[in-house]
Amino acid sequence: MTRTAFRKGLENMEFPRTLATPLNYVPIAVIERATGLLFSRMMKEHPGLFERLGEHKAKRFAFLPSDIPLAFVVEPARPSIRVLRKNGSTLTADATVEGPLFMLLALLEGRCDADALFFSRDLNVTGDMEAMLAMRNALDDCDIDLPRDLSTLAGPFAPIFGRMAEGIRRRALAGEGSAWN
Repeated sequence: MTRTAFRKGLENMEFPRTLATPLNYVPIAVIERATGLLFSRMMKEHPGLFERLGEHKAKRFAFLPSDIPLAFVVEPARPSIRVLRKNGSTLTADATVEGPLFMLLALLEGRCDADALFFSRDLNVTGDMEAMLAMRNALDDCDIDLPRDLSTLAGPFAPIFGRMAEGIRRRALAGEGSAWN
């Protein structure tokens, strides 16, 4: 696949602006509560997620979706997640990764080649590279599937939400040039 075709595929991964803009007006406490519920569910589904981090477990990891006005800071030692607005909030992290939201979620699931995205500059990693590599390895070992893992929060509607989430993921990654696991 040519670099141009790969880049075109990445454009499909951008979060719709019509959905990103309202995030500027939703109270951060509401967003943080919802994110916290999702994070807690992930920790329940993958309790050993952060164990492979070793000495890096005490570090803070920031995930900056380039297409939404929010930043997410994960502290594996606690384990916890904080949500901040990018405009005006002070962000403190040992390692940071920035890219489109759907790309970051695809990386979380191990559906993209992080090295290829980093070297093609579609993904920006700063700070403690060793810690971020340890995080990537920990995520790779967990077999995370967001639709499967999070749809259970919908109770009896879990199958419907799971199928909807799988459809959204499939459309977001439709032009993705990296191999699927």
